[in-house]
Amino acid sequence: MPVIDAHHHFWRVAAQEQPWRDDRHGAIARDYTPDDLRTELAAAGVDGTVLIQSVDEPAENDRLAAYAVDASFVHAVVGWLPLSDPIAARAELARQRNPYLRGVRCLIARDPLDWLTKPDSVELFRELAEAGLSWDVVPVTAAQTAAVTELAHAVPELRIIVDHLGRPPLDSGGWEPWAGQLRQLAECPGIALKVSLGIDLLTALPRWPDDELDPFLRWVVDCFGAERLMLASNWPVVLLRADYQTAWSSLRGSVEHLLDDPNDLAAVLGGTAAHFYRIN
Repeated sequence: MPVIDAHHHFWRVAAQEQPWRDDRHGAIARDYTPDDLRTELAAAGVDGTVLIQSVDEPAENDRLAAYAVDASFVHAVVGWLPLSDPIAARAELARQRNPYLRGVRCLIARDPLDWLTKPDSVELFRELAEAGLSWDVVPVTAAQTAAVTELAHAVPELRIIVDHLGRPPLDSGGWEPWAGQLRQLAECPGIALKVSLGIDLLTALPRWPDDELDPFLRWVVDCFGAERLMLASNWPVVLLRADYQTAWSSLRGSVEHLLDDPNDLAAVLGGTAAHFYRIN
C-alpha cells in the first residue's frame, strides 16, 4: 500500500491573493512549488500526495491542474468550487479539464454555513456525489461542525473529508464540544477525518504540540477507526510550527503508537486516502 500525504498546497504569492494569511504568517509568505516538496517526500518515505486548493478563484483550478501534470507524485487534486452558489459551482465544474480532480472545497474561515443545507445546495452535493467527487471542509467552530453533520445526514452518499482533526482545542485545554461533535461526525459512515493541523490552530499554538496531541488522536481513533482516518501534513502551512519531517514523523509516530494492527496503520498512511479520493 503506497504512503499518501493527504493534504498539501502549492502557491506563488504574486499569482493570487491569500486573504487567510496575515502578518502572523510571515514564515510561509513565499512561493512553494513541487520542487520544494519533492525531496521532503522522498526523505519521509511518502509515495504520493493529494493537492488541495488554497485560493477561491477559477484560476486556482487551472494552476492545480498544471501542478498535477508537472508533479508525478500528485495522485489527486481537490479543486475549488463556489459551493454557496450552486449555479456558479456547476459552471466552474463544467469548465474544468483536470483528470486528477477527485474532490472540491471552498474556504469557509469562521463564516456561518447557513447555506449548506438549503435545498439547492443539497441538490448540488448530490450531483457531486453522483459525479464521484468528495467534499473537503475545514470546520473550526462548533456551528460549522454541526452544519457539516447535518449535510452528511441529508446526503449520505456524499464522501466528506473533514480536514485537520476538526480543529481540536489544544490551545484552550478544552474537550467539549469538540469531542461530542467528532463522535457525531463519526456516526456518519461517509465521513473521513484528516490527521493534520490547520492554520487556525497552528497560529494559536506557540510550538508544535507533540505529546499534547495524544489524547485527541486517541479519541479520533476510537471514533472513526483506522479505515476513516488519513495522515496529512498540511505543508507548507505546517512550517509555521515544524518542518515537514518533524511534523510527519510526529503524527505518524503518535498514530502508530495507538494502532496494534499493521493493516490499520497502512489504512491511515494511505489506504483511507486512496479509498475516499478514488486513487488507483
